[in-house]
Amino acid sequence: MNKIVLASGNKGKLREFAELFAPLDIEVVPQSDFDVPEAEETGLSFVENAIIKARNACEYTGLPAIADDSGIEVDYLLGAPGIYSARFAGENARDDDNLNALLTALTGVPDRERAARYQCLLVMMRHSKDPTPLICHGDWQGRILQAPMGDGGFGYDPIFWVPQTQCSAAQLTSEQKHAISHRGKAIRKFIEEIQHANPS
Repeated sequence: MNKIVLASGNKGKLREFAELFAPLDIEVVPQSDFDVPEAEETGLSFVENAIIKARNACEYTGLPAIADDSGIEVDYLLGAPGIYSARFAGENARDDDNLNALLTALTGVPDRERAARYQCLLVMMRHSKDPTPLICHGDWQGRILQAPMGDGGFGYDPIFWVPQTQCSAAQLTSEQKHAISHRGKAIRKFIEEIQHANPS
């Protein structure tokens, strides 16, 4: 397997996956290269949505596909935005719209009650009828800031405070972020599984 389709059109995700998969000599190509239509995310959990997206990419390309469904959970909001993180401010919302909607939802909430975590469920399917998709999970604990800090990353990164580095996720270098993020953890688990299944 030297080419895998990423079931996403998100440029930030594509950049992160390409960087993390480079050492494996696996080329990650976006599904947009094959004109794959976006899958309708009808699942009620991260893992369901990731499977839906990976299967859709396999069906249209005939290649193995990887999909992640990720988002941010806020304890004060009982786990919201959760699976609706990409559309928290409505369909076709931009990152800034979602970020501001979350800040608005937490107006007046003190720091001690703003605990949050990023979740990433990563699914790889060898083909569209794969009965045993590879599923890997990673999470990243932190809290929601009162206002954005930093201009790196994407999504909710500017308002996600990382206790271990004492800065926002948007203030980390890509190398720092990969080392500790939810997606970095899930991808490392994925790489371990791939290497275990295909020892050199």
